[in-house]
Amino acid sequence: MKDLQIPKIYSIKKTDKKLLKDWFYLMTIGRAIDNKAPNYLKQAIGWSYHAPYAGHDGIQLATGYFFEKNKDHMFLYYRDMLTAMACGITAEEIILNGISKATDPSSAGRHMSNHFAKPEWNIHSTSSSTGNHTLHAVGVARAIKYYGEKAVAISGQGESSVSEGYVYEAFNGADKEQLPVIFVIQDNGYGISVPKKDQTANRKVANNFSGFKNTRIIHCNGKDVFDSMNAMAEAKKYAMEESKPVILQANCVRMHSHSNSDDHLLYRNQAERNYVQEYDPLAKFRRMLVRYKRFTEEELQEIEANAKTELKAAHKAAMGAPDPKPESIHDFVFPEPIVSEKYPEGLHNEEGEKKKLITGLNETLKAEFSHNPDTFIWGQDMANKDKGGIFNVSKGLQQEFGEKRVFNAPIAEDFIVGTANGMSRYNDKIRVVVEGAEFADYFWPAMEQYVDTSHDYWRSNGKFSPNITIRLASGGYIGGGMYHSQNIEGSLAAIPGVRIVYPSFADDAAGLLRTSIRSRGLTMFMEPKALYQDPKAATVIPDDFEVPFGKARIRKEGSDLTILTYGNTTHLSLEAAGKLEEEGKSVEVVDLRSLIPLDEETILKSIEKTNKVLIVHEDKVFGGFGGELSAIITEKAFNLLDAPVKRVGSPFTPVGFNRILERAILPNTERIMAAAKELIEF
Repeated sequence: MKDLQIPKIYSIKKTDKKLLKDWFYLMTIGRAIDNKAPNYLKQAIGWSYHAPYAGHDGIQLATGYFFEKNKDHMFLYYRDMLTAMACGITAEEIILNGISKATDPSSAGRHMSNHFAKPEWNIHSTSSSTGNHTLHAVGVARAIKYYGEKAVAISGQGESSVSEGYVYEAFNGADKEQLPVIFVIQDNGYGISVPKKDQTANRKVANNFSGFKNTRIIHCNGKDVFDSMNAMAEAKKYAMEESKPVILQANCVRMHSHSNSDDHLLYRNQAERNYVQEYDPLAKFRRMLVRYKRFTEEELQEIEANAKTELKAAHKAAMGAPDPKPESIHDFVFPEPIVSEKYPEGLHNEEGEKKKLITGLNETLKAEFSHNPDTFIWGQDMANKDKGGIFNVSKGLQQEFGEKRVFNAPIAEDFIVGTANGMSRYNDKIRVVVEGAEFADYFWPAMEQYVDTSHDYWRSNGKFSPNITIRLASGGYIGGGMYHSQNIEGSLAAIPGVRIVYPSFADDAAGLLRTSIRSRGLTMFMEPKALYQDPKAATVIPDDFEVPFGKARIRKEGSDLTILTYGNTTHLSLEAAGKLEEEGKSVEVVDLRSLIPLDEETILKSIEKTNKVLIVHEDKVFGGFGGELSAIITEKAFNLLDAPVKRVGSPFTPVGFNRILERAILPNTERIMAAAKELIEF
């Protein structure tokens, strides 16, 4: 572990010569790679995205220097090359990332170039969504504080990122929770070509947050090594000792274009370009080393020669590294889930007292919180006296497990999901359950984090799995109208990397929730809220019951027609099947339970028996999940069909508030029966 020398004052005269040498060497080789990167693209080798860091040298060197690997947590942004190297990432590893080799420690070529990471050191993989990793830094800082570690989370970002709403959510949440996180804002005056004056009224964007109660704001000259070192030392000391956030704004210059896809000649005049070149931090640092007689010209030339030698060796090694294999694209889409030994098919024959669906969820949450002390839950309205979520699914959890494991979140859905992502990075034992929104229809603000989290496991080449269960009260039949009765699973299913489950009965709800929480990876747990208290969804629930992902359940055997369904419409389909049976028609009802992964085997076996299939779901027919089911059946079972695949769902309208309108829109037993008869008689 390096000596951080806090709170030593760094200066050209007092800083140890060996340290100055190390810094100059890093700055020299870093700048050499920064300048060389565009050549790889010109030679068609790679590095098709490169954001040069020249002009940010001082603050990036300081940020990386104060990072302690395997203790602190670092979130780099796409311009943080020197920060990455100051953290310990080698020149060879930087080039491996740039030219997207299989041995790139960040992503094995899966992520964009210039996105540096080394998850095994707590240098986390971040996406290209500007500043979204601020939420992850807040989440991991929450874990640092909870587990009592003396460490910090550090987020690197540009000044334009603070225009994003989720960055405000991160700053606000860190301030409210008093978390040890440092937001390093590297201000070079531009968001690509957009000048700062078009982003914010304040010349110094950090001052937008001067009203925050617990956050300290520090300004420094990000072009100057010593001012940056002293500012970063102060920031880390404050964050660790006070357990409070710091916004460190470093004034930088951008010496080149935003990236190799940008041309700053189109929006910066010659005078401005000359100005930024004059403030080259590396040239200034070199002059100071000679002027104050810390090094001779010959000593610096020797350091530069050594850096050049290392760069040549790093280039040669990286060029000889293997490329990713095409067949590897299927690796690390989903982590392996737990496998139930007692309930491999997610079925049971136990008898006894029936419990409602809401009771099954509540008791399972409590059991899992007892099973794993590293389980947490938060969301809106989660912890107000006796209240436990808007529907009281988590009632009693805070009283039993404490406010540090069960707590309210701000009304900020992106914050809820983003900090879940971050907290799960701290330790693979951690399991996070969140109510992603009070109703599923309100989840859309969190989609930015949902998408980012969906490909974390794949993007990191299996090095990081966000172990999160997102619970959403979904569907209609409650007279809720807009934002309270819509269905969103069809839209979510198009995003790889997330399991989606949708139970219809209490035992399946309990079993799927247990499997979701215990398994690694991200699961979207859709809860049909109309069935929470409905006696028809009540069942016996065995202790420690588990339902595997990707296992459908045949709710009723039949031979004339297969109905594929889930959620609220499972009960409507069973009712329709019962009435049709009275008319001498045999209908098989398959409750999918799990949409992703999907039990294709059970579906195809049922169709092989009945030769006709009706898909029933509550969501819209157009664009709904039934369209995917229909396509799979047409592709894999066309020769088994004696009739076209038919679908029953909602028309292409929102779900209305008035009960008359709701009944006209949502599927009902009569519509299911009519469609089933039409197919059977085809």
